[in-house]
Amino acid sequence: MDQINTRACALPQPKLVGEFNGELVHEITLTGPDGSSCRILTWGAVIADLRVKMPDGPLQSVVLGFEKFEDYPKYSPYFGAVVGRYANRISGGGFTLDGQRYTLDQNEGPNTCLHGGAGGLSQRVWTIDAYSKESVTLGLHSPDGDQGFPGALDVKCTYTLSESAILSLEFNAVSTQSTIVNLSQHSYFNLDGSGSISDHRLTVFADRITPVDSALIPSGESLNVQGTPFDFMTPRPVSAPQCPMDLDHNFILTRPENLPVTQGSLAAILETQKTGLTMQIYTTKPGLQVYDGHQLNVPIVGLNGQKYGPRSGICLEPQFFPDSPNQPAFPSAQLAAGEIYAHSIEYRFSCI
Repeated sequence: MDQINTRACALPQPKLVGEFNGELVHEITLTGPDGSSCRILTWGAVIADLRVKMPDGPLQSVVLGFEKFEDYPKYSPYFGAVVGRYANRISGGGFTLDGQRYTLDQNEGPNTCLHGGAGGLSQRVWTIDAYSKESVTLGLHSPDGDQGFPGALDVKCTYTLSESAILSLEFNAVSTQSTIVNLSQHSYFNLDGSGSISDHRLTVFADRITPVDSALIPSGESLNVQGTPFDFMTPRPVSAPQCPMDLDHNFILTRPENLPVTQGSLAAILETQKTGLTMQIYTTKPGLQVYDGHQLNVPIVGLNGQKYGPRSGICLEPQFFPDSPNQPAFPSAQLAAGEIYAHSIEYRFSCI
């Protein structure tokens, strides 16, 4: 069956870039009104490259990735992928829902499910449901029991590149039975093309984090960031004397009161003084996982001939909290049968 909706036939066809488990993989290039561009793969709904128009004319690549599709299944640590069914970690090998225990694929450590399991949404070929010059909608059907999750889940992800270098994502999903859903975007950002994001300045609008154990599983408590290495309430370098540790933590966002759940709020700002480029992230979800890429060690070169070592890029992943199905005090990620899961993320780029 052709993956491409016939509504798009008047446009140039997406580029065929390879196969994965017998399915064709395509690439779609979006072009914004200001000339910014974004390459999207149907494998994993991956942002393969995002180039932002700079005031002096050139395009600045701002994410880590590969030139060729075949490098993604072999070497990618979730570069640019949509992760789920449950982004982040679920402990204890599974969870209990409505009195029934569900055992998940355990792909990290002895009993942790990370990003939906080894065969999660980031490892699948999505369909192209519709696209235009500036937008594409991808779809995926996840059957009942997929990686251990209950309910057949139909997922939609729409990327739109709009004026003033704004990339927005809209997630929607619906399940045939009660389940848990937590989708996010796993791009690694580097705003100036340097070998490290340690000097990038980061602001996170969160006054608390969810502390974790040695397996990065939350204790169920919250910790005030004031006076700790996790205080990014005012801008400071990602790696600095104030933060002499590796970052892979969930920040509890200070969402304004009375803001509709459908409206995104400012979660974080990333900036580099080298080029003056700034990225603001808006989200409708309550948490932001900040991973500074300290474990990166990719054996091949990436975009623009770059070698990706520790802290070559930083992940800023809006989502529900990790392990929330096993943490009753956390916001619930439960989705009832027939209910619509919705999540929006927006990346706004500008120059300071």
